[in-house]
Parts: sequence; structure tokens; C-alpha cells
Amino acid sequence: MIPALKFNFPASLTVLAIVMGSLVTTAKADDVPADRVLSIGGSVTEIVYALGEQDRLIARDTTSSYPAATAGLPDVGYMRALSPEGILSVDPQLIIAEDGSGPPETIAVMEAADIPFITVPDGYDRAAVGAKIRAVADALGVPEKGEALALEVEAQLAALDTAAVNPMRVMFILSTQGGRIMASGDNTAAQGIIELAGGINAVTEFEGYKPLTDEAITAANPDVIVMMDRGGDHSVLDSDLWANPAISTTSAAQSQSIVRIDGLLLLGFGPRTPEAAMQLHTALYGDG
Repeated sequence: MIPALKFNFPASLTVLAIVMGSLVTTAKADDVPADRVLSIGGSVTEIVYALGEQDRLIARDTTSSYPAATAGLPDVGYMRALSPEGILSVDPQLIIAEDGSGPPETIAVMEAADIPFITVPDGYDRAAVGAKIRAVADALGVPEKGEALALEVEAQLAALDTAAVNPMRVMFILSTQGGRIMASGDNTAAQGIIELAGGINAVTEFEGYKPLTDEAITAANPDVIVMMDRGGDHSVLDSDLWANPAISTTSAAQSQSIVRIDGLLLLGFGPRTPEAAMQLHTALYGDG
């Protein structure tokens, strides 16, 4: 028999991990109040802080970059590539995660270790923001705080004046790696925030984020291009973007209209969504 692999996890947990892809044995210490919370996903972490429950956070994932105080928390890795070792090393009593966190094998280890792993439903419209806030608050056991914050943010969203007489056609570009334009289609956070800001998503032929052909870019013909304001391998200079043969055919290139906004603010659909929608609206249409 192949012996089970053992990890040196905190004393509160004893986990015999995976052998040949199957979980063998797990055990957990006595149940205690969830004062050691791990948040996975930037919007979830923002909500925890907005609820005033940040003292319960013991770690976060790489996408959790706001507020600045999150930098002082241990980082367990990227939300879609979490490892059991990384999570268990911080000894959480409760994990609250954005939809899409994983992989499933890691979630299975958490469930087998009897650590609650609560996935918060996602969505990209006004109603989804309040629902997400309430779900995080319920997971933390502070539903009253959640209701108050949700109502506040919902009121801010309802008060937005972002309607436009001539709505801009907006293309959100996720990346340009290898010269290929990866853009946002239907049912995405990018489409949601574009519409909240009073724009029209220029790409609707598919769902999610996919590479576009040159012909599709020309047909989409956006008035404005929106990108995340970031560096590293995913960054691109404006001049390089306008030099792309397909992009150069668009109205956005002719007017050199590009908007860059912090990715978590723009796409998080958390408590700062009203701010993001207004910032994008102003960038598209000006202050008037």
C-alpha cells in the first residue's frame, strides 16, 4: 500500500491528504466561533472591511488588494489556483470565497477537514451588489450590518445619473498578449459596469472573455476602449495598442479614446461599484 502523504499543518488540524487523487482521512478540533476568517476574492475582502469585521481576517488571496491594510495580511495565493497547504497553513475557521475560487480539489480538502467554505454568488448588475454584501455578512454572522451596508450601496446605485442620449460603444480589453485582443462579451463584470456607466458593450457575440479576430474587432468598432490600469506582462502602451492593425480601424483609435481604471474597482462589484460606475461614466462623457 502507498502510504498517505502527511503535511505539517497547525495543531488544530490533522489532515491526511491525497493519495492517488483520493482523500484518505480528515479530522478537526472542537468547533469554535469563526474568529479566524480567510477571505478569497477582492470584493469579498472589501466587503469584510466595509462591514467593520476586518479584525477577524487572518489572511487573504492575491486579488485582495483593497483597502491598503490588506497588504499586512498573509497571502494564500491566487483565488483560482489555491493550494490546501497554503490555506491550512493559516489555520482558518471559516473561508468566504468569490464564485469561481478553487480548484475543486482544494475545496474538497477543506470540506473534508470540516472547514466551512462558503461561496458567495456573483452577478453583474445592481441587484447583485446588494446580494453579495448580504451573503458575506450572513457568512460572518452579522446580517444586520450587511442589510445596512447593502441598503446604503443600493441607494447610491439608484441615485446614479448615468443615462446618455448617445451611448458610447465600449470595448473592454482584458489583455493583448501575443498581439491577440482578449475582449469581454456578454455576462461579464466588464459588460455590467459598462452598462451601469451608461455605455453599450461593443462585443455581444459570445459570453465571457475570448480572443477576437481582426474582423470581429473591425465590426465591433468601439468608440472607446477600456482596460484595467495595471503593469507587468498584461500592460500595453497606448501607442502599441493603436498600432494594432485591427484596432487601428476603429473609431476609438481614430480619436485615441482609451480609459484605464483599477481592475478591482472597475470589475469587483463590491461596495465601491457606485464609485466605479460614476468614474467610468465621467471618463466616457465628461463632467457635464
